[in-house]
Amino acid sequence: MADEAKALPRRCAVCGKPVEPPGRYRPFCSARCRQIDLGRWLAGDYAIPGEEAEQPEDDAEGR
Repeated sequence: MADEAKALPRRCAVCGKPVEPPGRYRPFCSARCRQIDLGRWLAGDYAIPGEEAEQPEDDAEGR
């Protein structure tokens, strides 16, 4: 069964096209897909779950 998993081609994380094993842009098929993924991270489309940080109290109220 492990041999079957190695034989299946990897797919691009963005568009789903096959990715060559020694590919330069792995896990993406191209620089374009890599940039699209980066843009998604920067836009906040992806998030890593975790605890929310405490927000500091605003000092402007006491002035």
